[in-house]
Amino acid sequence: MVHNLLERWHLFLASALGLVLASPIAAMAQEAAATAGPVDTHPWWFWPLILLVFCFILGIVAVLAGVGGGVLYVPLVSGFFPFHIDFVRGAGLMVALAGALAAGPGLLKRNMASLRLALPMALIASTCAIIGAVLGLYLSSLDPRIVQGCLGGTIVFIAGLLFFSKNTERPVVTKQDAVGLALGIQGMYHDAGSGQDVEWKTHRTLIGMLLFIIIGVMAGMFGLGAGWANVPVLNLLMGAPLKVSVATSKFLLSITDTSAAWIYLNQGCVIPLMAIPSIIGLMLGSFVGVKVLAVVKPKMIRYIVIVVLLFAGLKAVDKALGIGLLG
Repeated sequence: MVHNLLERWHLFLASALGLVLASPIAAMAQEAAATAGPVDTHPWWFWPLILLVFCFILGIVAVLAGVGGGVLYVPLVSGFFPFHIDFVRGAGLMVALAGALAAGPGLLKRNMASLRLALPMALIASTCAIIGAVLGLYLSSLDPRIVQGCLGGTIVFIAGLLFFSKNTERPVVTKQDAVGLALGIQGMYHDAGSGQDVEWKTHRTLIGMLLFIIIGVMAGMFGLGAGWANVPVLNLLMGAPLKVSVATSKFLLSITDTSAAWIYLNQGCVIPLMAIPSIIGLMLGSFVGVKVLAVVKPKMIRYIVIVVLLFAGLKAVDKALGIGLLG
C-alpha cells in the first residue's frame, strides 16, 4: 500500500517537473544558465513591475506619436532591459497582437477596415511572417547579435520613414489596375468628420502585394508588428484613403502577428511574466494617451519618438557590434 503511494507520489513529482521544465519560465532559466550571465538578485516581481510602469508610459507616448506599441516596445526593451532578444520579440508580438485584436472588431463594424483589401495582403504577410519568425529564431540561435544588429538597422530605417513619410487623407486614383479590379479591391465608407460617403479603389496593387512579402518577413523576424509599414504601402503606394489604410492595417496585424506569435509560443519564447505586465501597461497607457491627446501637441511628441527610435536603433547596432559607444 505504502509502496504504491510512494510510486504515485514520485510519478506526480516527475510529471510536475516535466511541466515546469517545459514551461517558458524554465526556458528562461535554462537560457540564463546557458549564457552564464551575472546573477539577478532582484525579487521576482521587480522586473514585471518595472515593465508595467515602463509600458504604461510607452502606451501614452505611442498614442500621441501615432505609432503602434510594438515598434517602440522591441527596440527600447531589448536595448535598455536585461532580457534575451528572443523573449523581447515574443512579448513584442503579443503586445502588437493585443492592440490589434482590441481594435479590429470595432473597425470592421464601422466599415472602416476593408476585408477585400486586407485578405490578399494578410495571406501573403502571414505566410511570410511565419518564415520570418523561423528565420529570426534560427539566426538568434547562431548568434543573437545578428538579430540585434539587423533590428537596429531596421529601427533606424523606420525612424527615417516616420520622419519623411507624409500620408495623404484621400489619394487620387484615376484608374484602377487590373489586379485590383480582378480582386475587387474597392469600396465606400462614411466619413463622420465631413459627413460624406467616400468611394475608393486601388492602383499599383501588384507592387503593394510584393512589398507585403518583405513586411511579413520583418514583422515575424523582429516581432515589431507592422503598422509602421502597412499604412504607407496601403495609403501612399496603393492609393487607399488614410482612414481605410489605418483601420485595415490594424485588422491585418491581428492576422499577421498571430501567425508569427504561434512560432514564438511553440518555441517557449513568450514568458507570461514579461508579456502580461507589458500588455496591461500599454493598454492602460493607451487609454490615458487618448485623453492626453486633446491637450498636447502630437507633432512635437512624434519628433521626440523619432529621436528615441533613432537612438534605440543605433544602440542596438552598437550592442551587436560590441563597440560600447552608447553604453
